[in-house]
Amino acid sequence: MMTDGYFLPALRRLGRKLLVWLVSWWRIVLFGVLVLTLALSPSTYNRAGRSAIARQIVSGTAPNLMWFTVLSALISVVLIRIVVVTALSYGLSRFAIEMVVRVLVLELIPLTAAMFVALRCTLPDGAELEQMRAQGALDALQRQGIDPIRHEFLPRVLAGVFSVWMLGAVSCLLTLVLAYLAIYGFTPWALAGYTRVVGQVFNPAVSLILVLKIFFFSLAVSFIPIASAYYDGLAAVRRHRTHLATGLAGMVRLFAVVLVIEVASLMGNYY
Repeated sequence: MMTDGYFLPALRRLGRKLLVWLVSWWRIVLFGVLVLTLALSPSTYNRAGRSAIARQIVSGTAPNLMWFTVLSALISVVLIRIVVVTALSYGLSRFAIEMVVRVLVLELIPLTAAMFVALRCTLPDGAELEQMRAQGALDALQRQGIDPIRHEFLPRVLAGVFSVWMLGAVSCLLTLVLAYLAIYGFTPWALAGYTRVVGQVFNPAVSLILVLKIFFFSLAVSFIPIASAYYDGLAAVRRHRTHLATGLAGMVRLFAVVLVIEVASLMGNYY
C-alpha cells in the first residue's frame, strides 16, 4: 500500500511533465507553420511589411557579420596552423587540406554561426518580445488593428534565418581562402590541386548534408526562441513566471535541437 501511495503520485507528476513537454513542442511546430504560411503569403510583403523585414534583417545581420567574420578568421588561422603542423609531424601532410575542410567548414563554422546568431540576435529578440508583451505593447498593436505576429514576430524569424545563412556562407568561403594561403602561401600555382582536393571532400552527399545542416540550424535558431517568447510569454503572464525562467526554457530547447542536428550530420558524414 505504501509503495502504491508513493509511485502513483510520482507517475502522475511524470505524466503531467511529459504532457507539458509535448504540448510545448507542438506549439513550436504550430508557430512554425503559422510563420511559414505568413512568409509565403504575398500580402505580408506590402510596404509596411517589407520595411519591417528589411529593418530586422539589416540590424540582425550587418553588425554580426563583421564581428563573426573577424572571430572566425582568427579561430580559423589558429586551427589551420594546428592541423597542418600536426599532420606534418605525423607524416600526413597530404591529408592536411582534407582535415582542415572537414573540421572547420563542415563542422565548426556552421555550428558556431548558428550559436553566434542565437546569442547575439534571436535569444535577445525573444527577450525583447517578452518584455513588449509584459508592457502591453503587443496588445496595443492588436487594438490598432496590427497583427503582432506579422509585424513583430515574423521579421525577427526571417532575420535570424538570413543571418545564419549569410554568416555560414561568408565564413566558409573565408576559411577556404585562409586554408589555401596558410598551406601554399600567395601563389596561384597550387590552386588546381587545392580545388581538386576540396572538390573531393564536397561530394554530392556531403554537400547536401552541409546545406541541410545550415538550413535546419537556421530554422532552429530562429523559430525556437521566438516561438518560446510567443507561447511561454503568454504562460508567464498567467503564472507570474520571471522572464529569466522563460528565456532559459527556450535556450534549453534550442541547444537540444542544435545538438540533435549536429549528431545527425555527423552520422550522415561519417557512418
